[in-house]
Amino acid sequence: MTPSMKADPTETQTVDTHSKALKVNLDPRWYGTFAEIGAGQEVVRWFFRVGGAAGTIAKSISAYDMKVSDAIYGRSDRYVSRGRLQAMLDREFALDIERLADRGDSTAFFAFADTVVARSYKGGNECHGWMGIKFQSRPHDQPSQILIHVRMLDAEASLQQEALGIVGVNLCYGAFYLNHMPEELIESLLDKLTTGRIEIDMIEFSGIEFRNVDNRVMALKLVQLGLSGAAMFGANREVLQPTEVLYKKAVLVERGSFRPTTHVNLDMLECALEKFKADPAVADKPVLPVMEITMRNLLAGGTDVDRRDFLARAELLAACGMTVLISDYFEYYRLAAYLAWRTKERIGIVMGVPSLIELFDEKYYSQLPGGTLESFGRLFKNDLKLYIYPYRPSEKEEIQTVKTLKVKPDLVPLYEYLSNRGSFVHLDNFKPEYLSIFSRDVLKRIAAGDKSWDKMVPPQVAELIRTRHFFGCTE
Repeated sequence: MTPSMKADPTETQTVDTHSKALKVNLDPRWYGTFAEIGAGQEVVRWFFRVGGAAGTIAKSISAYDMKVSDAIYGRSDRYVSRGRLQAMLDREFALDIERLADRGDSTAFFAFADTVVARSYKGGNECHGWMGIKFQSRPHDQPSQILIHVRMLDAEASLQQEALGIVGVNLCYGAFYLNHMPEELIESLLDKLTTGRIEIDMIEFSGIEFRNVDNRVMALKLVQLGLSGAAMFGANREVLQPTEVLYKKAVLVERGSFRPTTHVNLDMLECALEKFKADPAVADKPVLPVMEITMRNLLAGGTDVDRRDFLARAELLAACGMTVLISDYFEYYRLAAYLAWRTKERIGIVMGVPSLIELFDEKYYSQLPGGTLESFGRLFKNDLKLYIYPYRPSEKEEIQTVKTLKVKPDLVPLYEYLSNRGSFVHLDNFKPEYLSIFSRDVLKRIAAGDKSWDKMVPPQVAELIRTRHFFGCTE
């Protein structure tokens, strides 16, 4: 039995799309509107097709023409956008409440909406859309809402439309029957679909039913399930849609564990930003600094993510004003490809000397036909640059830099070639006093009750660690 059936243990039907749509239609509790722009009426079609739609659908509407859409929902610069989706949901939900007030004592109202662009007959366009549902869990209740951003991956428009219809039915079913189990609701969105057909790279829960939901944990769940390769959230803890955030921005990414965020983490980014902005290709362009944590890092030492540990890292990065990316792209070339698909501007990656040494470890590229050469070709093909922060293992040892780093003899020509073409940028503007700071030492000192740890992290980080008792802090 799939997770989406746990809400009703007496249910004997298989959880296929037909059964879900029919169950919604035959349930007298919910009544509302379907509004869909673009890619046809793929979601509401399921509810009409299975029968009993009169008990569920007050109205279905397709404001396909832009002028008609503007007249109903207000003018918009982008029709496939979160703003347009929200305007649709708010307008249609308010109309349900206003026009159907006479049945409000026994009915919970809802409005489902999507605005989508599928593959055009010319092809080559991005196939994606916004989808959401605003609903009452019971009559006269305050509304709750779920928004998602989807990418359709099928090669044919008809298959994309089919997948869109299925995920829409799954969303409606989840909102009505799984709203008290948001993680299982997320899993159910892909019922009768595969990650090869649909990608969901953003989900946001809001309203009375989801008042205790942390959307950053839900974003993490998308990546864990393979529904998306990455998820993003801002310093205000709001989940972000990566394509919209990265569009037309130069991007500088620092990968780390940030357990916890230290002075050296921020110094690495600040030093790299200074060099990055000095690049003529970046001058006068909007720049987005991003702190990235890989799923492999979050899963270190276990098979599941420690939610408290994850949220501790997220809170500390938020306190530092950082945009955070959680990704399933352990290989840097995969991260670079993900970013390059979403922005045409310059991309930079910040790393320390140890990470650069690891980058030349051939064991990580055994799955590539071209091995190490192919990995570097993919990584640097869009003039990406690596900004390398110095490293000193201990105070008794010499500082290692990109200029003194040693690689295996057979890789020396490759290293010299990349260095001479400017792929590596030496960060010589670092603060020497920070080179002795390592996150692992901070954690050890916290565990030992050694209060000197707070000098190794920014003041706002130290304050949060103490007040929230992160990482076992008992002060």
